[in-house]
Amino acid sequence: MDEMLIPDVVTVGEAMALLMARQPGPLAGVSEFERATAGAELNVAVGLSRLGLRVGYVSSLGKDSLGRNLLDFMAAEGIDLRHVRVDERYPTGFMFKSMATDGSDPEVEYFRRGSAASHMSRADIPGGAWQQARLLHLTGITPALSDTCRDMILTMAAQARDAGRIVTFDPNLRPRLWPTQAAMIDTVNAVASLADVVMPGLAEGKLLTGCGEAPAIADFYLARGARQVVVKLGPQGAYYAGPEGRGIAPGVPVRKVVDTVGAGDGFAVGVVSALLEGLPLQAAAARGNAIGARVVQFRGDCEGLPTRAQLAAH
Repeated sequence: MDEMLIPDVVTVGEAMALLMARQPGPLAGVSEFERATAGAELNVAVGLSRLGLRVGYVSSLGKDSLGRNLLDFMAAEGIDLRHVRVDERYPTGFMFKSMATDGSDPEVEYFRRGSAASHMSRADIPGGAWQQARLLHLTGITPALSDTCRDMILTMAAQARDAGRIVTFDPNLRPRLWPTQAAMIDTVNAVASLADVVMPGLAEGKLLTGCGEAPAIADFYLARGARQVVVKLGPQGAYYAGPEGRGIAPGVPVRKVVDTVGAGDGFAVGVVSALLEGLPLQAAAARGNAIGARVVQFRGDCEGLPTRAQLAAH
């Protein structure tokens, strides 16, 4: 088998067009927008590709101008698009994002119901060389898109775990996409139970586990089959736990926060890339902190993701 056809990492999710406000204030009053790209798994794919990893992406786009723009963007980023399907029936999802000038979270509106990606199913699971990838990265967003997407993600996670591949999982909770909070918690924890590395935020972990502190959140997932857990603590850094031990990787100071969206995806890029390089979990959490801190200093979801040279110079 040609090793060049085997990705280092495979991820699956919805790529969306992003329309960013060019002026501050509520979205209802904005008249000018700038086009960019969005999607948690796409952000991770971009970040890992910029660090020199071979990344395969599984998704579905509409046969429309938004989809064509996303395909061109992903191709330019060096992402393997063999399993990005173009659907003639359903549209590409998109979203609006406001401009926040005070470091707060921006206002976001999604238009993704009934999108091409929401119609993905187990039939879209790639075979062949992709089954040999070293790592499968998943988030809790894709299983929220539809019942068929949920089935697809659970199947991919189980297949990868059975095959001895590394499964990394970022809960990345989006409550508005779920019918009930209970359904969200049940499904996200079901996927987490199939993952080797679980990366919740502190608030997410509290909601998902009922535990009040990072060490207890880590224990919850370690008891359910995870080998390593990293709990994101925001500016305070990250708490990590695994066979090598436990501790806190300190946060990286940021002079000015420009855009908080995408910071968690940047953190995942740091952790995943470091683990694939054989670095210990403490170093992986530290790299995650560094990339997350860099991302919040740029507008757009993935504009701040570094190349290998930029990471080394950080």
